Amino acid sequence: MLINAVILLTIAFIIIYFRLYLFLFPKNRLIILMYHQIEKSTSEDLTVSLENIEKQFEYLSRKKFTPKFFSELQVPSKKNIIITFDDGYKNNGDYLPSLLKKHNLKATIFIPTKFIQEGYKDYEMMTFEEIRNLDKGYFEIALHSHSHQDFRNISADDAANDLKNNMKILDSESIGYSKVLAYPYGKYPKENTGKAALCSILKNLDIMSAVRIGNKVNYFPSQKPYELCRIDIKGKDSMIHFKLKLIFGRLKLF
Repeated sequence: MLINAVILLTIAFIIIYFRLYLFLFPKNRLIILMYHQIEKSTSEDLTVSLENIEKQFEYLSRKKFTPKFFSELQVPSKKNIIITFDDGYKNNGDYLPSLLKKHNLKATIFIPTKFIQEGYKDYEMMTFEEIRNLDKGYFEIALHSHSHQDFRNISADDAANDLKNNMKILDSESIGYSKVLAYPYGKYPKENTGKAALCSILKNLDIMSAVRIGNKVNYFPSQKPYELCRIDIKGKDSMIHFKLKLIFGRLKLF
């Protein structure tokens, strides 16, 4: 029993030490935040209130985080942060332009093209025209597959065709995008064969990087560009939680 406790404490120490190391050496840190929706008020995990996101963005600006698009990662800087939103909800287009301009930040929106064409549940989505007209100084568009299927449950060929469709539709709508993928549901095959097949597809499609959830701060430059982690910002997160996530990602301690 004592040995198990010592092992767990040692593992926890290593994890915390590594994440503190990244905090103390900001040139090696890449924080990628994951959001979905913004509403004036909310009780949902995947929706952040306008008040909370205003406070979060103000904090990032005041603490001089360097906002980046994925296309800008080769430019050296400290305190790199990428702010991402998934799915293309209309409330992103309603609230983000003024928030980003006010706090001098940038955001990447990952677009699953089927959601824009056909809708998603009862949510109101942006149109292709609205996406196309987003200010390119503040917005980067990237890939989120076409049909938003879990890549763990489809073949490599189906994943390839889905991604080609995602890009083809964006091209046909004259929407510029970065070749970065957010895995649907934040998941990808974990077993070696499926993972290798998917990575091969991404390389063949010239996709430069891909993001999962992971809830960790990334060491940068990464040796695993198709396994970059995003930190999931929840609707219920307090400012204390938000600040801790910027340092540690998500620990089970909070």
